[in-house]
Amino acid sequence: MILLELFFEFFCIGLFAVGGGLATVPFLTDLSIRTGWFSLDQLTNMIAISESTPGPLGVNMASYVGYEIAGIPGAILATLGLITPCLIIILIVIRCLQKFRNSQNVASIFYGLRPASTGLIAAAGWSVVCLSLIHITRPEGQFFPTAVEVSWSCLVLSAIILVLTHIKYTQKVHPVIWIALSAIAGAIFKL
Repeated sequence: MILLELFFEFFCIGLFAVGGGLATVPFLTDLSIRTGWFSLDQLTNMIAISESTPGPLGVNMASYVGYEIAGIPGAILATLGLITPCLIIILIVIRCLQKFRNSQNVASIFYGLRPASTGLIAAAGWSVVCLSLIHITRPEGQFFPTAVEVSWSCLVLSAIILVLTHIKYTQKVHPVIWIALSAIAGAIFKL
């Protein structure tokens, strides 16, 4: 039963998370609150691991959650659940676009999806900032927080990395090196 639930939940996320992998973060936050399958702290770790591993962020996160909940079958079904709506929609769009390639209505629909994608990605970015820099304490099953605490050490590390990446001589440093340095600093200072 948990496998079907994993597939269904990630099918819904894949259906509505328009805009790429970061657009899944608000949906995963909601999933965490509703199901209790993982904590918001674990979501922060999922984002970090998924960003630093090869492959699409959303797929990596679905695989991670599925594996944590139900092992390898869970990872497979969560991933399939996430990508199935995309495959169905792409097949429908390809078929329709061949008929309506020059239609102004189709162009307007795609133009109208831009603000929704932008909003989902902005919400995801804000969620990542909140998850990594602010620790929110919520009672089990409640949405509203009871305590909010700023992680000053994470804020300082973020500010240092931001400044270092904008210095003329360090702008050519590959982003993977910044990620590795941040991970090392996080491990040393237990951030």
